Amino acid sequence: MAAFLLPIISVNSDAKPTVDEVFVFVKTNGVHADIVVPIKNEIKDWTQDIKLENTTGKDANVTYVAFGWGNKEFYLNTPRWSDLKYSTAFNAAFGLGESAIHATFIKGLKESENCIRLGISKANYKKLIAYIEDSLERDGNYNTVFIPATTYGTNDSFYEAKGSYTMFNTCNTWVNNALKSAHQKAALWTVTDSGIFYHYKGKYCQKHY
Repeated sequence: MAAFLLPIISVNSDAKPTVDEVFVFVKTNGVHADIVVPIKNEIKDWTQDIKLENTTGKDANVTYVAFGWGNKEFYLNTPRWSDLKYSTAFNAAFGLGESAIHATFIKGLKESENCIRLGISKANYKKLIAYIEDSLERDGNYNTVFIPATTYGTNDSFYEAKGSYTMFNTCNTWVNNALKSAHQKAALWTVTDSGIFYHYKGKYCQKHY
């Protein structure tokens, strides 16, 4: 009942565009949602935390970076559903193991059914920045911790993250909480991407390179 009812209860339903807005996106591949932010503006330069040189493509023409959070073992060892092992699924479901941030550089975005564009105030963007930054593990010098691993493409990389993934705290829960932190419309609680997109019916965007 909770999984059915809580995602349709809206929070921050009064969120509206502002004159000093920053455009961010929420996109999904049909299962997993990411939050997408400008790679650099006067408020935040994400290349200080997410290094382009940690990708194999090193495309300097990117304009956005997408962040996803999840179980580290699942991210690194399950690039395709056919690679999923029972042990990986069990450990992820019950909060066993570490977490990781998956960062993907993107050249551009357009509206479609799989992604929504949001204009948020600079003050709320700063709150979103703080939420993402707080999810990243740091070393003794306050640098993000890069994970050398096989990636899904040429424009992505992995970083150590805080928190524990469980069946009740998923990648989509993390994105939903990111929207809450920035005072954007979100579900009261959700483990699925549909619980997020339910509150944005009629808004669209699509990734392109």
